[in-house]
Amino acid sequence: ATLPSTIGATIDSLQKGRTHYAPGRGELRLRQTIADVELRASGRPCDPDEIVIFPGATNAIYSVLACLLDPGDDIIVLDPMYVGYEGIFRALDLNKVGVALDVENNFAFDIDAIKNAVTATTKLVFVNTPGNPAGNIISGPDLEALAHYCRERNIWLVCDEVYSMLTFEEKHVSLRKAASELDNVIIIDGLSKSHAMSGWRLGWVVASRSVTDHLLDFTSSVIFGCCQFVQDAAAFALTNDEEYINGVREEYCQRRNYVCERVANISGISCGVPKAGMFVMINVAALDIDGLQFAQQLLDEQGVSVLPGVGFGECTAGYVRVSLAQPINILRPAFDRIELFLAQGIKPTNPR
Repeated sequence: ATLPSTIGATIDSLQKGRTHYAPGRGELRLRQTIADVELRASGRPCDPDEIVIFPGATNAIYSVLACLLDPGDDIIVLDPMYVGYEGIFRALDLNKVGVALDVENNFAFDIDAIKNAVTATTKLVFVNTPGNPAGNIISGPDLEALAHYCRERNIWLVCDEVYSMLTFEEKHVSLRKAASELDNVIIIDGLSKSHAMSGWRLGWVVASRSVTDHLLDFTSSVIFGCCQFVQDAAAFALTNDEEYINGVREEYCQRRNYVCERVANISGISCGVPKAGMFVMINVAALDIDGLQFAQQLLDEQGVSVLPGVGFGECTAGYVRVSLAQPINILRPAFDRIELFLAQGIKPTNPR
């Protein structure tokens, strides 16, 4: 849940009458706070005018792609990917080119696979690190190499970093830190996951001034600014979040460890250990059933809901995604039921 102190700061803002139109780029206080966060993350100065505030990271992604690409343009994305991207690509009539992560190596990033997918018509490479659904992290050297390659080929490089604060043993490396030049680099982030503020709808873009100027024209005609009091809440949250984020990170790490331990002791399913995020991808392919059929039968027979992996990409059709949003006292009986479900024998409907 959103921190009570953040809610209190929001009430204060409302009582002060902060309910009017906001500047198109966003409130300066929030943009300066984000610029400070970016400086700490990358070691590179960030001007507040290189930041534009949006009602959520998804809205930010749509706006960036709408400003940079034309219908029919090629966009390279990672497979698996967050399901919400698909609707954006369809709405903008973009030609999605999926590049599979290395599922046999815990969804590792393969820059050579990206290079092999690039053609003369590729306009943009879109990556998500830390990743949803797999919790993978693209390393600093890989990000540096990817940024260098995209710059050489005159390709935009956009990175969704919304899980950047929810990492475990391995730390996130910001694209702004990895890239030697920033003209073609765009970062998208938000507070939905890290600060439990999904319903507040607050995200942002960090990019060169030429890009943010273009985004300002777009937002001024489509969005017309984000709520002042929500921006005040976001600035407060980002300034007073260290203890909270550390606690959230530790809790998710404990839940991840619990889920991975349970999976390791259940015959027929397996999983890698995610490095970040709120999810665990479980491989069910050895059961002669795909993830969709597994999820449907598990829900029907045991009342446990997991997401079929096919929704995230072709390479995870044999997976299901388990959320870590529930505490261990909920995860424990859920996995007891999964264990019972498998012990009773599932019904293969698509034998291989």
